[in-house]
Amino acid sequence: MKAPFVQVLLAACLVGAAAPPGTPAGRLEAAEAQYPPWQGGRNNDAAKQGLVFTVPPADIMADFHGSLDDPQLVLYASGNYFFAMANLVRAFGDAYPAYRGRVFYETLPPGLLMKQLAEGGTVTSGNLTFTVHPDVMMAEKGARETWVKDGRLATPVVSFATNDLTIMIPKDNPAHITGLADLGRPDLAVIMPNPAFEGVAAQIRASLVKTGGEALASAVYTGKVADGSTVLTRIHHRQTPLLLMQGLGQAGVTWTSEALFQEQQGHPISHVAIPPEQNTRAVYSAAIVTGAPHIEAAQAWLTFIRSDAAFAAFEPFGFQRVAQ
Repeated sequence: MKAPFVQVLLAACLVGAAAPPGTPAGRLEAAEAQYPPWQGGRNNDAAKQGLVFTVPPADIMADFHGSLDDPQLVLYASGNYFFAMANLVRAFGDAYPAYRGRVFYETLPPGLLMKQLAEGGTVTSGNLTFTVHPDVMMAEKGARETWVKDGRLATPVVSFATNDLTIMIPKDNPAHITGLADLGRPDLAVIMPNPAFEGVAAQIRASLVKTGGEALASAVYTGKVADGSTVLTRIHHRQTPLLLMQGLGQAGVTWTSEALFQEQQGHPISHVAIPPEQNTRAVYSAAIVTGAPHIEAAQAWLTFIRSDAAFAAFEPFGFQRVAQ
């Protein structure tokens, strides 16, 4: 008996045969390819995924990974390295098989993750509301130390990698960006992390001051915001390459690792290096959340995060290892 037409059509869609370039279907596929998730679902290590229904940009939750069915380790992880987390979690499962397929993690900016923590772990995205209590917080070291002092995190704070800033640009650099000073140009549309909840914004501002003084920092983060030529992200710097590819900006400051990831994905993205004397380095760290539901798993994660296997997930994207 022949399968009904709808089943045949669905099967064809699931196979994922590419439409001819330049056709309406081909243009749609090219447009959808700009949107996350960019790693083919590898960021979800759930053993049973059931119906996989992801249609960029309409039906997608790019910053929530894994299964909420009784996870044994919950990570609130900085979005700075969302692309490294798939291999990181996979390597953790290899080192600790009891947790394989049982890790749930989020990759929102730390400021938003802390707001979720303050709401008891409850978050709403689109039409979905759920509650998940974190075991470990991962972000920049300075923020972690502050949260230890106010009792939200416990010691130790374990540092594991560093990262430097870069200027992300469309491929071939159509605006001829040469350095941070160019970001103050009135004619230049820039995409910048939002200082309201992204810690990297303070580090970027520090680099702008190193380059052109308070005048440059104010131009980029005050004057150009007011006139609309600086676009502030609403999620985190995952939006920067997307908005550049959509033609809404000509440059944006991100971490070097993010530009390298986009280039490795084959997206029309490149970057302009920022010299060391103008750069601001981040030190990434992890700490256990006070009252963590899965304390043994959290302790195992802190041990694992300093291992060779863990750094192997970061190394392809230009991260530097923190000395043991």
